[in-house]
Amino acid sequence: MHKNVLLITAILIFNIASAQTTKKPLKPADLYKQPTLMAPQLSPDGKWIVYELSEVDTAKDKRVSHLWMQSFDGKQSIQLTYGDEPASTPKWTPDGKFISYLSEKDSKNGGQVWLMDRRGGEGHKLTDIKGELEEYVWSPDSKRLAFIIKDPENRGKEAPKTTPPIKIDRYHFKQDIEGYLQHLHSHLYLYDVAAKKLDTLTSGIMDDSSPQWSPDGKTIAYVSNHTADPDRNENTDIFTIEAKPGAESQQLTTFTGHDINPLWSPDGKRIAYLRSTSDADYFIYQHDILCLMDADGKNNRLLTDQLDRPVSNIAWSRDSKDLEYLVHSDRIRYINRYNLLTRKSVLVYKGNQCSFADIIGHSLGVWVGKMTTPYMPHELVAIENGKIRRLTFHQEKWLSEVKLAYVKGFQSFSSDGTLVSGILYTPDSVVTKKMPFILYIHGGPTDQDEFEFDDIRQTLACAGYAVAAVNYRGSTGRGIEYTKAIYADWGNKEVKDLLGAVDELVKLGIADKDRLGIGGWSYGGILTDYTIATDTRFKAASSGAGSALQLAIYGSDQWVMQYDNELGAPWKNADKYIKLSYPFFHADKIKTPTQFMSGLKDFNVPTGGGEQMYEALRSQGVPTQLVLYPGQYHGITIPSYQVDRLQRYIDWFDKYLAPQPPKAGAF
Repeated sequence: MHKNVLLITAILIFNIASAQTTKKPLKPADLYKQPTLMAPQLSPDGKWIVYELSEVDTAKDKRVSHLWMQSFDGKQSIQLTYGDEPASTPKWTPDGKFISYLSEKDSKNGGQVWLMDRRGGEGHKLTDIKGELEEYVWSPDSKRLAFIIKDPENRGKEAPKTTPPIKIDRYHFKQDIEGYLQHLHSHLYLYDVAAKKLDTLTSGIMDDSSPQWSPDGKTIAYVSNHTADPDRNENTDIFTIEAKPGAESQQLTTFTGHDINPLWSPDGKRIAYLRSTSDADYFIYQHDILCLMDADGKNNRLLTDQLDRPVSNIAWSRDSKDLEYLVHSDRIRYINRYNLLTRKSVLVYKGNQCSFADIIGHSLGVWVGKMTTPYMPHELVAIENGKIRRLTFHQEKWLSEVKLAYVKGFQSFSSDGTLVSGILYTPDSVVTKKMPFILYIHGGPTDQDEFEFDDIRQTLACAGYAVAAVNYRGSTGRGIEYTKAIYADWGNKEVKDLLGAVDELVKLGIADKDRLGIGGWSYGGILTDYTIATDTRFKAASSGAGSALQLAIYGSDQWVMQYDNELGAPWKNADKYIKLSYPFFHADKIKTPTQFMSGLKDFNVPTGGGEQMYEALRSQGVPTQLVLYPGQYHGITIPSYQVDRLQRYIDWFDKYLAPQPPKAGAF
């Protein structure tokens, strides 16, 4: 018996060792296998969570999402929909009998609401609505739906054979994905399920969003901008309207910043919502504060204004006594709870290296949500009395085949003494020699790099690089003053913070000072341009969806409100625009071989920004390359293009930084 036990133990050890050695470092093509979990919704009885899971169909080169159902006890996981047509945005009917979702199957008018029995079986199409269905929510009695529908093009008629000229007369006239903006607006509608009748509740030049039913089913709260010209400010307020045709809306909030995301308490007495810190017409450097008011808009108060961190994802407890919310703080998102009786917030769960999203109240002291770590894309978890219980395991299969990079936090000081937080990715847990290095910069700028699964940095590190994420000034998670420090002063403090982080990693013997690379997308691409125009130490760069000649970009992208409010009109403040355009006007100082990338339909940061810098470097003989992705907006969404972009990063940096690949079987 003793010999058998030893033999079995030896076999197990051998198998575990073999499994570890057969894992290969993550490569761009491995991301075809990665599923994405989204939109979890808890059943009324709390026993099931329905959600969508998207996977790549390589033959069609697109992601296809289907619905899954997970039992709260963790024992059952069931796929509900199949086939070529995606199913998305699942919701439970409040009576718990059905699951609804959006699908374009058998529709000439885009996504429609479908309905399926929660016990299984085929879904059936419930609606046939003209115009884009942007949001939907069930009434408490499961007999009606509130819709947000965008006005149909061509007034719902057949499109003409020859597309007519586009007539533009709006101040804010273009938007990424939407394209050129005409006078198509999004409004609130009421749909009777039994009668299949659609009634209009709101109209006008404004756009409505975020409908939420009162628990008694009589009233709908929603968000809208009722100023004279909504194009010229970012003001939004919370309104309510009776759920019947011809009703008049009532305005509950009057703050001149934005009030968003209303959520009724289950007892119907109060509405929780988020408010911006700034009351300016437009101010990108703001935080959202948790607020609470009575259902009629009275007794309005701020709940987290002293926290000095942005919050999101409000969720009520079922007894209406607590509000759960997420706090965005220094590289993580953690969970807090505000108690209405004590008027205090307490910590629910805060991990050292994890972040949360889509938190839903389950029962007293129990919540459900998505969780991610540097080694795991989002999965569903239950948060029970301060402990985490894993519910789904969709990521296990593909993760079992790849070796991931090692991830840890670090901090650095900038030349002006500012303390900056970052995250470091290395092929192994122990760095024994100086490594070729890539500083990969996040966009926004009002965002932060977190301890979450990061496809790009993981892949670059697995290709043999030390890779750093740096939360430069302008990022969130470090307080409002840290975020707004770059107001009207782009490419200054951020660059100091980025270079300070590089200096620290060089000093620590991690980054090889002779093999430094830099890159990023969106504001990360913009900061790449700023940094290589400031410092010539980088031997290779990749600037994606960026701009440098800010003087020329006014009117060519979607950010006109920011320019007018933060920088002023170019014809009155030309010196300021020229100062902020220094990467282009000092292009002769750039010596770094640079790759520029863009989506050809990007209206957020249009392709022209990269083209101008490409031509400026090309005309001077600096090695450069321009890569354009047809049909893509600001975010690259076609799977093969996502993989191509990752491979082009690696090829470009390999060409100039020549990394040594990690040894097989290393940690």
